[in-house]
Amino acid sequence: MTASALKMRNNTAMSLLHIQICISFLEKLLKKNSRFTLPLLLYCLLYHGVSGVGSVSEVSVKEGSSVSLHTGVETNQQDRIRWYFNDTRIAEINGDFSKICTDVRCNSGTERFRDRLKLDHQTGSLTIMNTRSTDSGDYLLQISSGNSSNSEKTYSVTVRGFFSVSTDGVSVFVMERDSVTFQTDVKTNQQGRIRWYFNDIRIAQITGDLSKFCTDVQCNNDTESFRDRLKLDKQTGSLSITNIRTTDAGLFQLRISSTNNGEGDKTFSFAVHDISAAKQDEIKKKEGENVTLYSGEISQNYLLRWYFNDTLIVEITGDQSKICADDQCEDRFRDRLKLDHQTGSLTITNTRTTDSGVYQQQIYSSRISIIRSFTVSVTDAAVRDPGPPSTAAPGTNAAAVIGGAVGGVLLVAAVAVVIYCCHKKCTKTKQNDTKGQNNHDEENGAAENLLSGENYIEMNVVQETTTDQAVANGTS
Repeated sequence: MTASALKMRNNTAMSLLHIQICISFLEKLLKKNSRFTLPLLLYCLLYHGVSGVGSVSEVSVKEGSSVSLHTGVETNQQDRIRWYFNDTRIAEINGDFSKICTDVRCNSGTERFRDRLKLDHQTGSLTIMNTRSTDSGDYLLQISSGNSSNSEKTYSVTVRGFFSVSTDGVSVFVMERDSVTFQTDVKTNQQGRIRWYFNDIRIAQITGDLSKFCTDVQCNNDTESFRDRLKLDKQTGSLSITNIRTTDAGLFQLRISSTNNGEGDKTFSFAVHDISAAKQDEIKKKEGENVTLYSGEISQNYLLRWYFNDTLIVEITGDQSKICADDQCEDRFRDRLKLDHQTGSLTITNTRTTDSGVYQQQIYSSRISIIRSFTVSVTDAAVRDPGPPSTAAPGTNAAAVIGGAVGGVLLVAAVAVVIYCCHKKCTKTKQNDTKGQNNHDEENGAAENLLSGENYIEMNVVQETTTDQAVANGTS
């Protein structure tokens, strides 16, 4: 029993003891018709009505289902609502919504609940999705109100196995794009026939003499969703499903028929629960940052291995683990690999560009094997983000584009200077010609506005010569 649950139950026991004492005194006072009877009764009611008797609600749920733990309050009437699992905070919400968090966003030690907790913003009630047997335990609710009063309530959650005691089967928790193999634990040549069903639809079959062998649509037209994703081991009859999809959640059943006519079929079931959405295709990090490759929680009966580009780097067997068994791994990841023994997640600290590659997680048990891949890309911290791609046409040189733009700006500036100079010179000429003939100046001015460049300069020269001659003739 956890410390929080033990504390709650101790408080409950003390409250019950107080009630018994009150009842005992009341009985004695009633017999004596004491005037203290009413005050004592009022005290008992007020004390236990305000403080309340610490309660423990027991909740039972089938593995793979969702369960909601209700608060019975409104968040806007409270200062803070917190949820704890075995003394570890897993969720929190404030009345003003300034803080809302679940699982690893509240506490890094809650990896087991990643993406499986949902907090109701109106009531603070907590929902656990896709439950697992490891979710069994005590959940403590703490409510802090504006009047400084606090209340607590404990929920004892039991997650039952998906299968009844009389049914042989295991639960499977996978993610999108995983590959999973269901083991038969037999040899095909010792059996009459091995058949696989998904939600009562046959998806694969193999006979001991290999006279009948089929998968997906070869066995049944209703198995289109598994097309080209099923593989049947001809030696054992084990079934592999590649590139898992969310639609693959359901009940897979194995039926084995013996060669002996007197024996009935043996059955074994694999329950694939709600399939978690896959993470990003590629995990991108800057050199020096840490990267964590997350995994679902593993059982102590599993064998787990991590590979980097097909090289074994980590192995967990039960409560034993081994990191970097060879010199090549040690030289590459020296003291930079951290393993979460509870979840199997792998963290690479102080990443380097040489850490880029494919990391593969392999999980094995007597009945199931799961393969999960992660692609990690680590870039040099000194390399800047190139930004969005250029909109230039394919094959266009960036320098040429920039040069063209600069040239265009210079050309516009040059034209502006020429226009300004021409206008200034034209104004000066008009002022000089006013002393001569006004009509002649107007005609020349109109003509000058139509000219540019060198022609304009030549016109000015001719005009000045004509003016000088006219002045000379007038003088004479």
